[in-house]
Amino acid sequence: MTDPSTESATRCGFVALAGAPNAGKSTLLNHLVGHKVSIVTPKAQTTRRRVIGITTVDESQVLFVDTPGIFAGAKRALERAMVQAAWDGVDDADLVLFVLDADKGLNAQARAVLEGLAGRQRRAWLVINKIDAVRRDKALPLIAEANKVVPFEETFIVSALKGDGCADLLAAVAKALPEGVWLYPEDQLSDLSDRALAAEITREKVFLQLQDELPYSITVETEQYLESEDGKEVRIDQVVYVLRDSQKAIVLGKGGTRIKAIGQAARQDLEKLLDARVHLFLFVKVREWTDDPERYREMGLDSRG
Repeated sequence: MTDPSTESATRCGFVALAGAPNAGKSTLLNHLVGHKVSIVTPKAQTTRRRVIGITTVDESQVLFVDTPGIFAGAKRALERAMVQAAWDGVDDADLVLFVLDADKGLNAQARAVLEGLAGRQRRAWLVINKIDAVRRDKALPLIAEANKVVPFEETFIVSALKGDGCADLLAAVAKALPEGVWLYPEDQLSDLSDRALAAEITREKVFLQLQDELPYSITVETEQYLESEDGKEVRIDQVVYVLRDSQKAIVLGKGGTRIKAIGQAARQDLEKLLDARVHLFLFVKVREWTDDPERYREMGLDSRG
């Protein structure tokens, strides 16, 4: 007979989403959590910090860790710090989901991540993503090829964009976690504060608005976050930091049109997230921040890479 006490035992664990840049990790995280907790853009290496998305399934609390895309040959300090943060997330996880783009397959970047996983001998599952973009039979040789490098315990074929296969993946992950007490309140969605998440959302809108016009090295910081006593209104002051005056002009746009559009888009997302009226004020400043240890600490990164 099954012991009733074991049936009701709570489970909790960290599940790292690892993969090459633009494998769809952040989109998958948001779908599994059911809310937007990690920003998504077509730009590679959009995710800079480890973001924990929290969801509960029956008696299990799943702590999904969205890691920066891993790639070989990182040269800049920021790139090295991001890659190190990603591997730290893998090393600290109870389970690793290796997210593989079905269309790109095991290209050089994906293979580098796979070989890194093989050297770490972590408990790992294979998740082939973006299956909506290819014929399903294309996944079969990818599964065989990936398992030659890492013996994955389980394999799931999903479309994070459309949600196909995500429910089965989430249910299986929840059952695979170790027994343990929940680490976060049941209604908490992320380890990021509202202040930090607000900065991330604005950074997403900057990337989406400017796309290839702006270099990768831009950051957004929330300088002031003031909530009204009744919680129905929030004032947020943020600074978009760029490296040069020419970049500042691009972000502002002619007559301030670009920064206004960025603010409108960010405000819409923030009001949905915070369930409050948001008064967002954006400023653009020039600062060489990529070598500033304080900026790295604010992003949860180690400036030493």
